[in-house]
Amino acid sequence: RSQPASPRAMVMGPPARARTHTRTHTPTPTFKAAEPREDAAFRDDGLCVVGIFGKSNTQPGPMKESLINAMVDKHVFSLFDGAEDDDDATDSHIQALYNQENRVLYLLLSSVSDSRQLLRACRSLSAGVSHSDAHDFWKGLDRQHCLHLLYMFSVCHVLLLVHPSQTFDVTYDRLFRALDALRQKVLPLIRAAIKDCPVSKEWKLNCRPCPPRLLFVFQMNASLKVSTNGSESGGNPDKPKKHSPRRRLQHALEDQIYRIFRKSRVLTNQSSNCLFTVPANQAFVYVVPAADKDPVSTLLGQLRSNCILSEQEIPAPVTGPRRYQQMRRSARQPSCSGDLIGSMGGSQLVDCSLKEFLWQHVELVLTKKGFDDSVGRNPQPSHFELPTYNKWVQVASKLFQVLITNTDEELAELAAKVQGQVKVLDGFLDADTKFSENRCQKALPLAHSAYQSNLPHNYTTTVHKNQLAQALQVYSQHARGVAFQRYALQLHEDCYKFWSNGHQLCEERSLTDQHCVHKFHLLPQPGEKPDLDHNPPVMNHNSRGRSTSSCNCGRKQAPREDPFDIQAANYDFYQMLEEKCCGKLERIEFPVFQPSTPDPAPASNQTQRLPSEASADAERLKEPSTAQSHTPGDTSLSLALSLGQSTDSLGPYGDGDGSESQVPPKRLSLVDRQPSTVEYLPGMMHSSSPKGLLPKFSSWSLLKLGPAKSYNCHTGLEQPGFLPGSSFLLAWDLVIRSRSEEDTGLTEPLDGGPSSWPAPNKSLVGKRGTTGGLGRSRRRDDAARVFVGFEYEDSRGRRFISCGPDKIVKALGPGGAKDPATRVLNTDMPLYVPSPSQGRGLKPHFAQLARLFIVVPDAPLEITLNPQVQPGPPPCPVFYMEQSEVVLPPDGFWVLRFPYSYATDRGPCFPPKENQPLNNFKVLRGVLRASTANPPPP
Repeated sequence: RSQPASPRAMVMGPPARARTHTRTHTPTPTFKAAEPREDAAFRDDGLCVVGIFGKSNTQPGPMKESLINAMVDKHVFSLFDGAEDDDDATDSHIQALYNQENRVLYLLLSSVSDSRQLLRACRSLSAGVSHSDAHDFWKGLDRQHCLHLLYMFSVCHVLLLVHPSQTFDVTYDRLFRALDALRQKVLPLIRAAIKDCPVSKEWKLNCRPCPPRLLFVFQMNASLKVSTNGSESGGNPDKPKKHSPRRRLQHALEDQIYRIFRKSRVLTNQSSNCLFTVPANQAFVYVVPAADKDPVSTLLGQLRSNCILSEQEIPAPVTGPRRYQQMRRSARQPSCSGDLIGSMGGSQLVDCSLKEFLWQHVELVLTKKGFDDSVGRNPQPSHFELPTYNKWVQVASKLFQVLITNTDEELAELAAKVQGQVKVLDGFLDADTKFSENRCQKALPLAHSAYQSNLPHNYTTTVHKNQLAQALQVYSQHARGVAFQRYALQLHEDCYKFWSNGHQLCEERSLTDQHCVHKFHLLPQPGEKPDLDHNPPVMNHNSRGRSTSSCNCGRKQAPREDPFDIQAANYDFYQMLEEKCCGKLERIEFPVFQPSTPDPAPASNQTQRLPSEASADAERLKEPSTAQSHTPGDTSLSLALSLGQSTDSLGPYGDGDGSESQVPPKRLSLVDRQPSTVEYLPGMMHSSSPKGLLPKFSSWSLLKLGPAKSYNCHTGLEQPGFLPGSSFLLAWDLVIRSRSEEDTGLTEPLDGGPSSWPAPNKSLVGKRGTTGGLGRSRRRDDAARVFVGFEYEDSRGRRFISCGPDKIVKALGPGGAKDPATRVLNTDMPLYVPSPSQGRGLKPHFAQLARLFIVVPDAPLEITLNPQVQPGPPPCPVFYMEQSEVVLPPDGFWVLRFPYSYATDRGPCFPPKENQPLNNFKVLRGVLRASTANPPPP
């Protein structure tokens, strides 16, 4: 009996393997020498290496392990999952058994083709793994299986392909062609690895001891059982067949396999050029019969076999080359697995066992006859070598390091090159990827056409993303498989290259939220001229949008380009018209940045103000006063200054004793008194801007059109662009002083001088209009009339005065406007209103608050101007002038020009869209405040 050195005499793996979700790692198996060592009697004898690989089904006992147990008549391999089978063992590995007595080394390959390994691999995959990652995981296991198969085809003499059914799996044809192509690629690397091994030159040249002979073992299904009495359906029972049905099935499978491999040129005439060979005159297919599930038939079969064994003489065991002949002469015995096919009766040939089937090929190896499997007219003999155990182990160790593991530093370079050649397998084995790539490659032109359809020559990022989404939708309708994501990324790159190669539109938006129509370009530097031939071209922005606007005073209108920066919108255009119209008018200058260095820089990394500072500013903007106020709904009056402006610049009524004597001015901080001369504020002054910084230019303008009498309340404003009847200012009547009639004679001169006459634009209020309380003495009230007008202007230059948030002044006769100004002063005025004359398009046109006209009479009044604009919904900041509060001198016709656009250092505040409510864009109430100015003491 064969006596193995140990139950697991030689193990080539599996060691501890790490769980992986996307890519498998080749284990690091090691050769473990048989214990005890090889006997001296067999040391110089050669050994035959038999490799076993294939697939298994879900049957309880693995078929490949049971075959080895049957051939060595010993329970060596476990038929069920043992303790050594952990859930992480998903990698391919080789187990070995050396039957020293029979000089046969069995190599058993376990891979993902086995049901247990497949189950472990499925468990190792996580639930959230993507389709492409799962595909890479399985393809990694397939490549590992192929490398192990190539190793076995390089070190074995005979190979057994085990299949769990009785039909040939044609996928082996593609697998063997892939292995043959890979072997041709790595042959130079294998030669370099075994060049120092003690084997023959033929072995070193061909990198194998001989062209291995491939045998096939199939498992018959229980549903295909045939009768054992020789009768068949449709046949004559009196004339039994010469061969049993199982043998005829074996012959049919041999013919089918040979034709398939010859057609695909896996087998050729010269066996030395093939990956493997099959014998020409010997059986190379064996069908294992199905187990009999009938217990009565099983017992009868065992009884019959026992009777046959008892009648025959059992010969003494013989070792050596005559074992096979003795077995042929002896009575046929059932194998360990019960593969007894009894006599079919008559002249029918008796089927051999699996051990006898295999041993006829092993004997050719052990007798050093070799395999002569070449066919044709001039067959060339193939090389053959029967190595000893030690020589074979040396060669096998080198090949194992190069093909499977990479733990030897001397062979690390060769192993890395072998791994680089593994991509040859993809063309043969990865049919899913080939199909997916073909589908995706056909879908790419369709996606490109969808992207480029209805495209302008230059387009923005939004259009690019929309077209890309349409292209991806078309691509997803046609593309399939694991290459979907890779070609989708390629589609992204192709569309981006097409867009950026001369089709990219300038992404800059104007202050009115319109795109520049030029393709991607550079802005000219100061003093540089536009250069259209440069790549990219150098030119200014242009949205092709034009509008009509009036100058600072409103007397002259001119067309303007759509501005892209705040200086062009709020300063440059008005400076150009000022030279032609209002350059000589009296004005109040606002403080701006005064540089002390030749190259000032904008403020960067501006720190946010503390909440205490913000609250202090809010109190500064709304500081209560005990002075008499005539602004409806607003009882505040503040003479606090900003940014170091002195009280002398507020006009003759700036030093009124009434306000300063009762409310001391707020002490200004050092930052307010001394603005920076090194850094300037980019953008405009607003509630979130840091203290101590001024802009380089003022976006506001405050001009004096003339004295108060220059405005005629019967004719209104005589300026171009106003709608008919909408150029009249609103009257604001203010009470100046109230005194008793008895005191008038003491205070008024009697010489009839000019002081006894009413001041211009003053009107006396009768007794019914007095504001005094009840009493016997009669009082006389002095009043003054101030005219106020909020002017709106649309993009076409049409202008009108508003008498409320949703109403336009309409004077039907020469008497002027009848609406009082209290409504517009007591509420938040909108910054944008719908234009009274809309165009034909669906997009609405808005008119923007452009100017504020104030007629201040010659009276002891202090009219304080403090506009605060919020050009957007919160958290949009509140914009104000560089000098937050300005006291207008009396007897003047003043006009405040509002900014055309509003912007901070973070960007512009765009006009409202169609779906945005206009009440979020507003001018806060309290623009004007009036208080009495006490006359100087006599």
